[in-house]
Amino acid sequence: MGMLGDMKVADPEIYKAIRKELKRQREYLEMIPSENFASMNVLRASGTMLNNKYSEGYPGKRYYGGNEFVDVIERLAIERARKLFGVPHANVQPYSGSPANFAVYSALCSPGDAIMGLNLTDGGHLTHGWKASITGRFFRSVPYHVKEDGYIDIQEARRLAIENRPRLIWIGSTAYTRELPFEEFATIADECGAYLVADISHVAGLVAAGVHKSPAQHAHIITTTTHKTLRGPRGAMIMVTEKGQRKDPELPDRIDKAVFPGLQGGPHDHTTAAIAVALLEASTPEFADYARQVVKNAKMLGEELMRKGVKLVTNGTDNHMLLINLTPFGKSRGVLAQEALEAAGIVANKNTIPKEPGSPFYPSGIRIGTPAITTRGMREGEMREIAGIMAEVLNQAKDYELPEDAAKREAYMRRYRKEIKANKAIKDARIKTLELCSRFPLYPEMRL
Repeated sequence: MGMLGDMKVADPEIYKAIRKELKRQREYLEMIPSENFASMNVLRASGTMLNNKYSEGYPGKRYYGGNEFVDVIERLAIERARKLFGVPHANVQPYSGSPANFAVYSALCSPGDAIMGLNLTDGGHLTHGWKASITGRFFRSVPYHVKEDGYIDIQEARRLAIENRPRLIWIGSTAYTRELPFEEFATIADECGAYLVADISHVAGLVAAGVHKSPAQHAHIITTTTHKTLRGPRGAMIMVTEKGQRKDPELPDRIDKAVFPGLQGGPHDHTTAAIAVALLEASTPEFADYARQVVKNAKMLGEELMRKGVKLVTNGTDNHMLLINLTPFGKSRGVLAQEALEAAGIVANKNTIPKEPGSPFYPSGIRIGTPAITTRGMREGEMREIAGIMAEVLNQAKDYELPEDAAKREAYMRRYRKEIKANKAIKDARIKTLELCSRFPLYPEMRL
């Protein structure tokens, strides 16, 4: 009997879709930097009967009975998080990254308070105060930006902080390819009296492995998802540092109350168990080797792409991701490149670039990363192969141009998809990516 047991008979439609998704993951190069492949043990923990339990409250202080063993699991997850990240307090109950970040606002801010975060189109995150997010509507968002070279403008951030005296400052990103300047922002936050919150969702695994500096000595609070470079389930954590406790001894309690009962009901106990498994895996020498390889691969991929004439924001990376600037071919080209790459077997995502000339829906960049392909076992040699494939694919897409009239774009994209899939060079690239995937099988032990 396979992993899904009798589902093939009980619900053949869902069974078929899951099998097709497994086939897709096996046969494509997953290069969205926020995606990864969890281990079989993480998947096993996530799929247990822990799904059945309600556990409102915290270990030893539950509202329902029957939580003896759930308490054991959550305490293990908490202790492993504290040890791995060097913090005195951890909350492992947030459902995902955005709810975790909003819990921080709930614990620290009142509506209308000034807050600061990296501007979305400069590489920031929706929940750091972007205007379309509830965080940009409930609070007075004062975004900081990157400079012409793509690096965070620390002097601008300091000036804005002194002028606006924000209640909290975010340091974190979704599309920033350089090491996050925790120390510099700690100085800024201390100078203006703000709480500094480090959102390390993208680099948590790199921080845990020591290949990206840690914010534990500099920030008051750390938030992170658990499914990106940490290679766990889709969950999140909020951690309070020693510095945070010194600033506010009640901060751990305020965070816990903001999560429950402030914003959430019962935690997802199956996810808590899977987080605990992932944290244990992340504490091993093997995981440290993996994280180092993620960065080596990203650096090699970036060097090879630039050697082939592809323009990168900041001319490279310090972490797991690269941001390709497609403006030499015209604006709003991210969607065209994304479609062409996927037709060739490479899954990436369109993304804004600094000083974006287009829009978030039709941006001028492509964001790629190495966590998932490194999990499959690929190294520098494969990065050279992938760079060659990508450069050829981008070259095939460069002569297409989205209509300026937005009403004509849907029909244009339908024609474009057909043409790009029929392109001989794209078909040849697809053969190469299939061969590459076959050399590094994904979940070979998984039977459906």
